[in-house]
Amino acid sequence: MDEQVARETPTTAESPVRRTAIQRDRMGKGGLGGKILFLLILAIAAAAAYWAFYLRVAPVRQAQGAPAQAIRDAVIGKKDISIALGALGTVTPLATVTIRTQIAGQLQQIAFTEGQMVHKGDFLAQIDPRPYQVVLQQAQGQLAKDQALLDQSKADLARYQTLAKQDSIAHQQADNQVFLVQQYQGAVTIDNAQIDSAKLNIAYCRIVSPIDGRAGLRQVDVGNYAQASDANGIVIITQIEPISITFTIPEDNLPDVMRRMKSGAKLPVTAFDRANTKQLATGTLLTTDNQIDTTTGTVKLRAAFDNKDDSLFPQQFVNVILLVDTLKDQVAAPVAAIQSGSIGSFVYVVGADNTVTARPVTTGPRDGDFISITKGLDVGEHVVIDGIDRLRDGAKVMVRNNDQQAPVGAGAPDAARPQRRQQPAPQ
Repeated sequence: MDEQVARETPTTAESPVRRTAIQRDRMGKGGLGGKILFLLILAIAAAAAYWAFYLRVAPVRQAQGAPAQAIRDAVIGKKDISIALGALGTVTPLATVTIRTQIAGQLQQIAFTEGQMVHKGDFLAQIDPRPYQVVLQQAQGQLAKDQALLDQSKADLARYQTLAKQDSIAHQQADNQVFLVQQYQGAVTIDNAQIDSAKLNIAYCRIVSPIDGRAGLRQVDVGNYAQASDANGIVIITQIEPISITFTIPEDNLPDVMRRMKSGAKLPVTAFDRANTKQLATGTLLTTDNQIDTTTGTVKLRAAFDNKDDSLFPQQFVNVILLVDTLKDQVAAPVAAIQSGSIGSFVYVVGADNTVTARPVTTGPRDGDFISITKGLDVGEHVVIDGIDRLRDGAKVMVRNNDQQAPVGAGAPDAARPQRRQQPAPQ
């Protein structure tokens, strides 16, 4: 028991010292970690403060201390702005006729050449007329017979009526003769109709063109038995002078088109080739369809073209431009000057001190490389059209229009621009 107490006594005496050493070791390790964490937070705060300072000061340095940016500008002027609609169209003949025989018979003659221009009434083909000539002769013979019977019945009727007045014959006999005359009159009428029908069939044997146009490829050869039920017919005649183009426009543009048409204006339509590079023909808007296609929200229009040079071919795919209206003397700027940002559409206006200012503008219709400006710019001001990528509001610029041919505004040519003194960048 005493030994056990003796062993426990030193342990109890040494424990405060050992605990103090352990605590010192722990505090030393904890203090090093805290210092590292503190230094890391301090570094992040310093980086954030520097970045905020850079974002605030960088634009000022660019505007004040950075070298002047080389740009090209254009002068704002006035020009006529055309309001036009582009669409895809198909060349459609005003008339296409499949020439078929109206009666059955052997084809005796083809009188046209494939691809030939024909006119209304031109002879195209001949069907054998002999069977129909025989029918005509039969009808004429029957007419002669019935006409003789009619004349005889009329003579008998005159005699019977005289005898009936003298009470020499019964009145019933005279009345019956009246009905007999009417029967023969009906027979003569039928005979005349049969003669007309036979003559019409003989006329149908000679096939002529019903329209002016171009003959297509021949669908049947001489010697074949032609019938009215033949699907291909003999030839197809297509009218190509004049010709039309059908195309569609969005229903939102229809009110402007209708307003112009009701005012009596002739809206010009220009046709371009499939690649939209070569102009083929010019015409005028002819009419609009009577309803809107609800599946596409478009309406179909037809334009007429003279096509004297055969530049348009039936079923040809073309691009069309419909000129709806022309706005006169509009303030216009090059499209290249218009930028988009958080403030909407804006341009960089070049000041007299060769600094640029971002100015909001309101744009109108576009016409090629120019766009109308309804608000924000005045005639004679200069706007940047090249070198815009690195510009900021208030930046110094150096106008160098002579290095390249720059498109100018509608107001004045390059030579008419006022020469501004180039200022060197501040040191």
